[in-house]
Amino acid sequence: MHILISNDDGYLSQGISALADALRCYAQISVVAPDKNRSAASNSLTLDMPLRATVCDNGFVRVDGTPTDCVHLAITGLLAHEPDMVFAGINHGANLGDDVLYSGTVAAATEGRFLGLPAVAISLASSDAKHFDTAAHVAVTLLKKMQRQPLPEDTLLNVNVPDVPIAELKGYLSTRLGQRHKAEAVIQSADPRGKTIYWVGPPGAEQDAGPGTDFDAIRNGYVSITPLQLDLTRYERLSGLRDWLAMEIQG
Repeated sequence: MHILISNDDGYLSQGISALADALRCYAQISVVAPDKNRSAASNSLTLDMPLRATVCDNGFVRVDGTPTDCVHLAITGLLAHEPDMVFAGINHGANLGDDVLYSGTVAAATEGRFLGLPAVAISLASSDAKHFDTAAHVAVTLLKKMQRQPLPEDTLLNVNVPDVPIAELKGYLSTRLGQRHKAEAVIQSADPRGKTIYWVGPPGAEQDAGPGTDFDAIRNGYVSITPLQLDLTRYERLSGLRDWLAMEIQG
């Protein structure tokens, strides 16, 4: 098996090294990752300039682009042999609930799934992540499971791991995405020349975070595994939308 590994924290991150070390024991690996931190890059592709890929001393390939760029390049011609699967991570921090809309880690996995490969995004759910060996253990466990029972073609996994020693994991739960409150306000400041600048504020606190959500699983010490799909169509609303469109507009 040939596994492509990418992330959004950059090719020098502790998480991607831990993931590569764990998976290379079970498969051929290729690591193609951004040359710097690209957190919150979402599914962006670089279309207005060429991309450069450089092979590093450890064999990792760094790309001056987004996580999606990295996976797209790797699968569509950068690598001599197309991979069989994509793992993105290990992210330094959680990707829970609404986070998946912005996450470069999830975007890397999404691009792999979009291009036809099984894909997993894995994150260590802590702002001060320490137990990367735990997340790597979870990645290996899921790899073995997927080898025995492949995922449906329309599914990718968003995995969040509590930042605890392996022995303290409570288990694995199938979860849905929770939801956060509205993001905090932007932070206004000034540059050295006195011009106004803005920093994007922190994400909102948990809102929909009860039993069954990814937030609740992590809070209680379980690995959260959420199945995601590429098709964003809300099928149960199609008939209602048809009725709405058919109604005469009163002016």
